[in-house]
Amino acid sequence: MSPKSALLRGAAVVTAAGALIGMAAAPAVAKPHHDEPTVIAHRGASGYLPEHTLEAYALAVELGADVIEPDLVLTKDGELLARHEPVLDETTDVAAHPEFAERKTTKLIDGKPVTGFFADDFTLAELKTLRAEERLPTLRPDSAAHDGEFELVTYDEVLDYVGTLGRKVITYPEMKHPSYYEDKGMSIEDALADLLEERKLDRRWSPVWVQSFEYESLLTIDERIDNPVGLNIDGQGEIPDATLDEYAETLDTISLNKNRIFPRAADGSISKPTDIVERAHERGLDVHVWTFRAENSFLPANLRSSTNPAEWGDIEAEFELFYDLGVDAVFSDFPDLAVAARD
Repeated sequence: MSPKSALLRGAAVVTAAGALIGMAAAPAVAKPHHDEPTVIAHRGASGYLPEHTLEAYALAVELGADVIEPDLVLTKDGELLARHEPVLDETTDVAAHPEFAERKTTKLIDGKPVTGFFADDFTLAELKTLRAEERLPTLRPDSAAHDGEFELVTYDEVLDYVGTLGRKVITYPEMKHPSYYEDKGMSIEDALADLLEERKLDRRWSPVWVQSFEYESLLTIDERIDNPVGLNIDGQGEIPDATLDEYAETLDTISLNKNRIFPRAADGSISKPTDIVERAHERGLDVHVWTFRAENSFLPANLRSSTNPAEWGDIEAEFELFYDLGVDAVFSDFPDLAVAARD
């Protein structure tokens, strides 16, 4: 994309995102804030618009997010596509394209068979004919109303857009399923490192952080770039001191499932916090937390407003619990709510 076209596209997206704010769920526009804790827009403003679209990222920026998070997968021709997983079925209209019907197949991801349409079986030009769809249409009908409107975007295009902004916004790409690509003879680590090097964004203080659920993948890319790197850790339960010691020697951040910090009790309610934040900070590790969502379906039982899974509960109280513990950053589908609770 040329600098001129990037500027025009960026201006158009910002204008469109601003117009869509009123349609989404009347989120309050917030001024950017760069003190801790940092607010990371999880897949963009994905509570309001279909995830991983330029429009969702632009809305997140307008709502005051400090960081936008593009998950990355590889296309057939080696481009970095902003999607949450290699399979396209849940978040695009690929099934409505008869010209691609024969591309449906079954592959192994993390050792499990998955059937669907895979991004790595499509060239970027083919993927550009698809349109994004809301992953959770029952919970987020306002976002689903925009199904079919927004094209799929590459990380290159996201960086073009961020370059047009009048303030610093960090991108936090997550390399999805590196082992899957390694088994196919592809390297998502090299693809990302190549792009960051080309753009001179591979330096320590560049506005790019890198993350993955695969520790070895982070060690691999860390050999080529100087950006901060962070390991995503799912589930709940204690992380031993020896493990934290190793992470402190090799990583900058651990990014934790909320249940690692405030475990869920047997009845689904939030319980007393663990000491993981304190122990990580003692070792110089930042602690990021995911994922904060407003709907009752995702909240602890004692913070829900009703039995309606789509209704919003007391997410402000949940934010405050984590902020009070001193976490360094939060991932949220609703960046405006994270900003409002912090400020």
